[in-house]
Amino acid sequence: MAGNTGAIAAAAALEAMHREEEEMTVYTETDLNENWEFKILRSNTGAFRKPEELQKACDEEKQAGWVLVEKFDNYRLRFKRPRSAPTHSTALSVDPYRSYYGISSGPYVALTIAITLAVVFGIVITVLIIVR
Repeated sequence: MAGNTGAIAAAAALEAMHREEEEMTVYTETDLNENWEFKILRSNTGAFRKPEELQKACDEEKQAGWVLVEKFDNYRLRFKRPRSAPTHSTALSVDPYRSYYGISSGPYVALTIAITLAVVFGIVITVLIIVR
């Protein structure tokens, strides 16, 4: 039951984040008429709080023609670029349509669970050794 509660809370938090992004993301008529495309780049670890990581992400996105529009917070950046920008090139070091910087959601969750289980296992082993 506790697992379901956690999953429900996580889904609600994700939905709230998406709703917030839609409300924060306002496009002008010029943006829409001049054939721009937009994306949000996310970091599960809050990497954008570090100026060097923020700059690195912007430099990587710039290779594909993306320009930083705004930093929502330490977890999300919004970019735009002309639709005519290249989408496939061997010169690009990153996928121009990536939406995650660093570790993405699936591996991040798996890593978090693995670390949690390792800590719990360590505590159980320590308690068993002390009790003997």
